[in-house]
Amino acid sequence: MILNLSLSVVMTAIVVAVHLVGIFLLLFFLRRNAHRVEGQGAPSLVRQGALMLGVVLGIFLLHTVEVWLYAIAYMVLGAFDHFPTALYFSATAFSTLGFGDVILNHDWRLFGSVEGVTGLILIGWSSAFLLSVTSRLRILEHNWEAYAKGRPKRKRK
Repeated sequence: MILNLSLSVVMTAIVVAVHLVGIFLLLFFLRRNAHRVEGQGAPSLVRQGALMLGVVLGIFLLHTVEVWLYAIAYMVLGAFDHFPTALYFSATAFSTLGFGDVILNHDWRLFGSVEGVTGLILIGWSSAFLLSVTSRLRILEHNWEAYAKGRPKRKRK
């Protein structure tokens, strides 16, 4: 059990570090492209939407890498004989979906449980990051009232 917990802590530290680096890379991407979304009207809204799409896809890629890291760990530990099964189990455990059709043997069940808790925390972290990005872009605060009354007048420069 001590080995199981120790390996769980190591694996959690690895995926949290990967997640942190991924969030930093997404922030770098946002900062490099922030000037492109400034402005008013539909073109700005499209650019903001494209930037949000990039962030969401980046987060999805980040979670995919983390699931794969756990699947590789299961193979290294000998918990599964086939990689697709390890990957499937890892995805269901990480997302806390847990169908239960594939289970770990008694030796590694605690490791799988810790993956579920880690996945829950990392998905929550990603959700908070996405909410923060959305609020900073103010994409959801578009001037809908002005469009309902007719096309808003542009300010002359």
